[in-house]
Amino acid sequence: MTPARYAPLAALLVLLAVPNVLPAQEDAHRMAVRQAVLDYVEGVYEVAPARIERSVSPDLVKRGYWREDANAAYRMAPMTYQQLVDLAARWNKNGHVDAKSAPKEVVVFDVLDKIATAKLVAEWGVDYFHLAKVDGTWKIMNVLWQSPPATM
Repeated sequence: MTPARYAPLAALLVLLAVPNVLPAQEDAHRMAVRQAVLDYVEGVYEVAPARIERSVSPDLVKRGYWREDANAAYRMAPMTYQQLVDLAARWNKNGHVDAKSAPKEVVVFDVLDKIATAKLVAEWGVDYFHLAKVDGTWKIMNVLWQSPPATM
């Protein structure tokens, strides 16, 4: 056999011998996206607006549908970045929610090199997130949320 015939086999062996770093990088990005969402929810639960400032873009667009109780009609509630920071500074100030046991289920749906999507189930309902990697840091750009439906 000529050396040229071995070239594809040699290339395959080289690829198999090189450690695969992509899954590790993907895991690191997924963990960073998850941490941004945790900073958001724990920033509110723990009355820590600095965690909101760390994880949320000042260009935030947030809209939600909330209601007083399961029998009330939903109301649309937009929120700016500053309103979210201010809310984090007061929402749980009296400790009506135990920050350690309050729900904070995070699901990271998709992570690309610049954008990601995630979901959060929290005390106040369900939030869906769009995140972007800005200057090497994952930032929450958009949030769409609602109070828990009667079936939750």
